[in-house]
Amino acid sequence: MNTSTRNRSNVSSSAIAIQSIHALSGLRSLYSETLGDPRICIAVLDGSVDQSHPCFAGANLTQIQTLVSGFAKSKSVNKHGTHVASIIFGQPNSSVPGIAPGCRGLIVPVFADGQEELVPCSQLDLARAITQAVEQGANVINISGGQLTQSGEPDPFLTNAIQLCKENNVLIVAATGNDGCACLHLPAAIASVLAVGAMDAQLQPMEFSNWGEAYQTNGILAPGENILGAVPGGGTKTMSGTSFAAPIVSGIAALLLSLQLKQGSKPDPEAVRKSILQSALPCQQPSSNCQRFLAGRLNVPGAHALITKGEISAMIDQTQEEAMIQASAMTQEFTPAPEMIQPSEMSHPTPEVATAVTPSGAEGECSCGGGAVKQIQLVYALGELGTDFGSEARRDAFYQAKPEEMPLLDYLDQNPWEAQSLIWTLNLDATPIYAIVPVGAYASLIYDRLRSFLRDENIERVSIPGRVAGSMKLLSGQTVPVVVPEVRGMYGWSIAALIEQLMQTNPSGASEQDYRNKIQEYLERIYYEFRNLGTTPQERALNFSATNAFQIADVMSTGTAADIGLDTITVEKSPICRPDSDCYDVKVKFFNLEDSRRAGKIFRFTVDVSEVIPVSIGRVRSWSIAS
Repeated sequence: MNTSTRNRSNVSSSAIAIQSIHALSGLRSLYSETLGDPRICIAVLDGSVDQSHPCFAGANLTQIQTLVSGFAKSKSVNKHGTHVASIIFGQPNSSVPGIAPGCRGLIVPVFADGQEELVPCSQLDLARAITQAVEQGANVINISGGQLTQSGEPDPFLTNAIQLCKENNVLIVAATGNDGCACLHLPAAIASVLAVGAMDAQLQPMEFSNWGEAYQTNGILAPGENILGAVPGGGTKTMSGTSFAAPIVSGIAALLLSLQLKQGSKPDPEAVRKSILQSALPCQQPSSNCQRFLAGRLNVPGAHALITKGEISAMIDQTQEEAMIQASAMTQEFTPAPEMIQPSEMSHPTPEVATAVTPSGAEGECSCGGGAVKQIQLVYALGELGTDFGSEARRDAFYQAKPEEMPLLDYLDQNPWEAQSLIWTLNLDATPIYAIVPVGAYASLIYDRLRSFLRDENIERVSIPGRVAGSMKLLSGQTVPVVVPEVRGMYGWSIAALIEQLMQTNPSGASEQDYRNKIQEYLERIYYEFRNLGTTPQERALNFSATNAFQIADVMSTGTAADIGLDTITVEKSPICRPDSDCYDVKVKFFNLEDSRRAGKIFRFTVDVSEVIPVSIGRVRSWSIAS
């Protein structure tokens, strides 16, 4: 996942032609009503941000701990995240006045500190960061980066994170990329994301700004040439790229959400997304170049009118004319502010990168959740067990201590304390998603259980419940979250063995083969189609349902007829729950394979995920529905 930057910065010339984002048509009118409400939260998923820059003085920013958290050692590495964040959160009358200075900001680092450049992140790590932002209460998520793709199909983990945003009505704004071709970037190419390309001061698409079929319905153009931003350590400079067009749109979206609050309405990011797309000014050039305009140019007055009045038809022609007039006003002569001799102290210190097991809570007054106490991240994950060494030195030391011909597991049986020298991992499709680090009085018992899981060749899956506590780097260089596991919820099994166990409850009259087929289909759907990280309440409830043999038996005992097939498995917040609990309903829907007119059936069981180990509540309920 790379940043979407076009490096056309210039800090040496005495006068630079910049696009004044505050000269956008209609922005002054919007500012007369709101500069942003602190109840609206914008998450910036980018590199580290220098919050000590003077433009952030007074800004309400909170950085949360991620796999790459920490202030980068090189100022050049910090420049992308700092520039992007300043476009949104720069305070009025500072050297970089931002679009939405009154909104709350959530800094979520996803690009690590490399050798004088940002290290791209994987779709898996981006999915983790999106999930964190949603759980912290973000209304808008800005992603000024992307991964070039031919198909536009995201990784399943990223798909789950995007779906989580849809379910929680969180708007993702993402850059289209700077490859200058009809090509797609993820996550911008995903239909529910608001994609942003770059236009110049003449309101024309910039040569490097990507376009493509997917962007014709979910993308707009915004100013992206010579956009003023903050420099780490103090000072300012201009940069060009879709990376810097995206935060302009994120800021406008946040202002419109703030306006909804002012009107007494509930913030509706999806309505704001639709208003921005529906009001976009379409291409009016008699050429084949119109595809590069995406769905159109950003139209602040039109989106403003849609949010406040619900219609813009009377304003289209007027806005088109105003936009052409504004084109000349948006290019201004600008003299960069002098470099600050001594940057001010950081008002919000950022945590160091975790090198050992540490609490995952981020320090700070409040988060986007409005000041609520941050909960420790719970996990109930399913996957395959693996091992890693973390470094070549540790690997060499381990193998020098182990007799050359002795298998690894035999060596661990004879020297059980050496299990702590390994990094035990939980994998999905050969990709490590967690490092398992037992701690406490029962650590040796957990290591014994891990060794027994690894030795049993029949075990296909293990369940790992626990709490996230920091991160750890693997030998491959990948950084994964650390899970401190709970021994009482750790199980290992194979699909075949679980089916044999469930066959003991096979109801009379049901075909044994049908029963086996239905159980196997249910388990494999969860393991393969619904694979997840096991962090959100919905994922934990779903994963627990795959390990609860008694509930599976109840569902399958009446869903095994030859003409009944498994349709969908969904997880919803339960409308009724015990005090101090967090309950979710897992619904398994069956349909008739032979006759679509015959009734289908839904089975529902409720899971409480408020504790580390989820627990079932009540009996399995079922009812018939129209197919």
